[in-house]
Amino acid sequence: MSAPGMAPRLAAAQLLHGVLQDGKMLSDLVNGKDSPLRDLPPGGRARAQSLATATLRNLGPIDVVLDQFLQKSPPLKVRNALRLAACELLVDGVAPHAAVDAAVRQVRASRKTAHMAGLTNAVARRVAEHGPEIWADMDPQELPVWMSAPMERAYGEEALRAIEAAHAKGAPLDLTPKDAARAGELAQTLGAELLPTGSLRLHKPAQVSALAGYDSGDWWVQDAAAAMPARVLGDVAGKRVLDLCAAPGGKTMQLAAGGADVTAVDVSKERLKRVSENLERTGLAADIIAADAVRWSPSEPFDAILLDAPCSATGTIRRHPDLPFAKSGEMKKLLQLQGKLLDRAYDWLKPGGKMVYCTCSLLPAEGEGQMARFLERHKDARQIPVADLPEDWVDEYGGMRLRPDFWAERGGMDGFYAAVIEKPLEA
Repeated sequence: MSAPGMAPRLAAAQLLHGVLQDGKMLSDLVNGKDSPLRDLPPGGRARAQSLATATLRNLGPIDVVLDQFLQKSPPLKVRNALRLAACELLVDGVAPHAAVDAAVRQVRASRKTAHMAGLTNAVARRVAEHGPEIWADMDPQELPVWMSAPMERAYGEEALRAIEAAHAKGAPLDLTPKDAARAGELAQTLGAELLPTGSLRLHKPAQVSALAGYDSGDWWVQDAAAAMPARVLGDVAGKRVLDLCAAPGGKTMQLAAGGADVTAVDVSKERLKRVSENLERTGLAADIIAADAVRWSPSEPFDAILLDAPCSATGTIRRHPDLPFAKSGEMKKLLQLQGKLLDRAYDWLKPGGKMVYCTCSLLPAEGEGQMARFLERHKDARQIPVADLPEDWVDEYGGMRLRPDFWAERGGMDGFYAAVIEKPLEA
């Protein structure tokens, strides 16, 4: 098993198994104490994660190709070895002899599957020979019904197919500049595209910590869509602002960079460590509190609040293609939590203050539906239409609705919903 490149492939197979068999998220598998990547060098870690991610992103089409050459479905570990080989052959363009040999070695390494090494060799070779022709006509990976049905009802079949196509392409790397006035300068230095919303987009893979401006804290990684909720909150200079459910901290840094006195609250102490590290790197400051927002209460109300509520994260699938396989679609508890957080946050808002409710979800129940239910419960609250956005980014009630197929020619964006709420001045 000491052939070149085998260690990352074996680790990728373990990652696939963890997602497809155990229902775990890739991020948990990668960062866990028993991570299959723990003994790999940085390049090997990156390759293993990239291969597993690409295979999950194209799993349905890959299986269709494999099934052309299988009389019956093999055990999961054998199928996963073939899936990885097919991904290397059809997506990554790896030389056939290397991809086929790697699959055979994986299968031969286990006593339980060693007898299927011949089958693996035969199928992988046929994929190498005939797979590209089949692959050329394949549609992108379809979303599971619990995601696709509400999306199709909300956006239409054509938009759903465009969203799935955007997922298949993956995501470029977006950065938020600390100083918006330097965005053009930073774009030139980094060789990035300056997006109309002010984010910087790198279209080629890069090691983040090696990029110019990382050590000096000139920017942080944040999808262009994820940077929008803090922007629609408006001018926060000199205001006392709550960032609720703050980790990993991109919005906290945006608010701090905008001159706000920021309180960042999140239930996860571990994730807040990353917020603290990023604040230190960028030279920004915030009061960080580890607490369950359902039980926590502030000592005084805030001028403005940004609530990025826990959600299904269905808007992030182009970066997290494991999500459809690791989540069940059970929404009841999430929807209840979102409503509870909205109610509590509104209580903490000063009269005349503004609050942004947002989720990285494409499901209307977590966005437009949640906002409609909130406004039914709080007759005094007023939804303010978001301003200065393209017409197709705004729903009929003035909420911001972003989708992965927007900016398709530029590389897309995450799915996001955001609504601005104003609390009336006391009579």
